[in-house]
Amino acid sequence: MREVDPRLLRALGRDPRQGVRRLAARLRASEARAASEAARLEGLFAVEREHQAHGFAVIAGVDEVGVAPLAGPVVAAAVVLPAGISLPHLDDSKRLTPEQRDALYPQITACAAASIGMATVEEIDRLNILQATRLAHRRAILGLSVRPHLVLIDGRFAADVPVPQLVIVDGDATCASIAAASVVAKVTRDRMMAVLGREFPQYGFGRHKGYGTKQHLEAIRRYGVTPMHRRSFFSVRAYQESLALMTP
Repeated sequence: MREVDPRLLRALGRDPRQGVRRLAARLRASEARAASEAARLEGLFAVEREHQAHGFAVIAGVDEVGVAPLAGPVVAAAVVLPAGISLPHLDDSKRLTPEQRDALYPQITACAAASIGMATVEEIDRLNILQATRLAHRRAILGLSVRPHLVLIDGRFAADVPVPQLVIVDGDATCASIAAASVVAKVTRDRMMAVLGREFPQYGFGRHKGYGTKQHLEAIRRYGVTPMHRRSFFSVRAYQESLALMTP
């Protein structure tokens, strides 16, 4: 939004016509929202600026999606944002609409160094979800086209890579490169689950993305599990056991 001349706003606010004064109030409110959003976006880069000032020129943000679902891989992304980039509406992917994520994804991947790392269902079942997530983080970081001087990771656990790291709880909501990684990971996994939804249409993967919704659990009860289900997860295992007891 272009800034409105303050003199014009004052004139509109003093206009005797009620409709004109309402317009002035709406313009002021819109400007206030724009200023607040600009300040929020500026604050998102505070962590990167601080560490770049201490010599960490190349900083990668890392986040993952798909830890809790009953089906599908866990997907991590590592993103190195270029200096001076402008990404309007950038935020934790969970706070964004699908349309906002889809709009941000090409903006991020067009100008940033970005890499995807995944851990398969088989690896999740063999290693456990925590170690599989750390494996996805490692693959994403090592897949970058540039070697980061510092890695910022959302959550509580460092990655298994020989690079200086900073682990940030809720980093996807407070750090620009992690937020960008959360968007890339989320869009990537959602698209994968949409493909699985076409392959296994009765399960609705494209809608719930593998999470344990009522619809998903009912599909498991009716049709059993697919090769994409995490058999080490309690909900999946419990349904398997109940199905086995029902089988004559």
